[in-house]
Amino acid sequence: MPAPGDLTATDNCAGDITATGVDTVDDTDPCNILITRTWTFTDACGNSASVSQNITVSDTTAPTAPAAPADIAYQCSADVPAPGDLTATDNCAGDITATGVDTVDDTDPCNILITRTWTFTDACGNSASVSQNITVSDTTAPELITELQAEITVTCTEVPEAPELTFMDNCSSEVSVEFSEESTFDGTANDYEIIREWTASDSCGNTSVFSQTIFVTIENNTTTLSEDRCNDGGIIDLYDYVETTSDASDWVVVSGNVNLIDGTFDPSELAGNDYVFSYTVTSDLGCVSTTEVTISVIDCIVLPCTGEDVVISKTVTPNGDQWNQYFEVTGIEGCNYVIDVQIYNRWGALIYESHNYQNNWDGSASSSIGNADKVPNGTYYYIVNLKNSGLKPFTGPIYFGTK
Repeated sequence: MPAPGDLTATDNCAGDITATGVDTVDDTDPCNILITRTWTFTDACGNSASVSQNITVSDTTAPTAPAAPADIAYQCSADVPAPGDLTATDNCAGDITATGVDTVDDTDPCNILITRTWTFTDACGNSASVSQNITVSDTTAPELITELQAEITVTCTEVPEAPELTFMDNCSSEVSVEFSEESTFDGTANDYEIIREWTASDSCGNTSVFSQTIFVTIENNTTTLSEDRCNDGGIIDLYDYVETTSDASDWVVVSGNVNLIDGTFDPSELAGNDYVFSYTVTSDLGCVSTTEVTISVIDCIVLPCTGEDVVISKTVTPNGDQWNQYFEVTGIEGCNYVIDVQIYNRWGALIYESHNYQNNWDGSASSSIGNADKVPNGTYYYIVNLKNSGLKPFTGPIYFGTK
């Protein structure tokens, strides 16, 4: 609004009289102000005249809003930045700054629409606004963060357990994992494959699949055993020679004319001959284990040996002095007994075993002892079973020392 200007009146005596307007302001409503601008002309004798102008001031113009930021999309809600400030220009108030306000439609939590609005309002309620559309849509599948070999070649004895994998998702803290494993093993001695798959899914149904292929080669391990058995020693059970059996496997006669019944046979009429038998077991992983047993059936002359005839070593000291060099079971040399020996340490662990003992154990260490040639000095415990003797097993302690 301009400042009051001057007006000039004409007086009959004084001539031109100039006066400046005077404003009377009614700003009860600051958005609708009424101004009465009056010019009063008074001559030297106090005669006066006046004119008035009514001026109304009403702000009806909204602020001029700036351009809104461009629409934008994010994968995760956590990626969306906080609303910033924008500044508009008002015809009366000047600059007006506003902070964006979000209206969120999360009806579908995997496809969220955010309308971010900046509203600029002047003192008289005139307003203008601009908006930005923000979409939040998770389309990224979980990632594998642990190492996984895609292909492995192993033997059937080395097939590893399925590893525990860790996955990470860009938005969700929880990832569901489904594991599956398929094998092409057909029960034969053919090499085969194991295919493992992990399917990782986030809460929005984005999935990723990771796989591992294991190429498995078959091993065939053969154990060969031989033993002399007396023809009058009773029924021979071939299952005594194997540790692992299978309902799908049977003993097979490789050599010799003998009738097997459920893996057993009667040697009473078979003296003087060797018989070879084979037993093959295939594990769930395809490993083939074959035990081949040769039984020499002999005509035994059994002397009247008793338990009192048996002499068992109490000490083994393999120090080269020719005394107590071996653990020995003597006194039954003419009885044709087959000696079965088991030796345990003080913790009950089996450290030596023979099903046809020949008095030849000198304390030699098995692979379970470590790198030492002999077992440590100390007391051990034996079980001696004289097969086909009718005698109960003999048990007792034995001291082993190298001095």
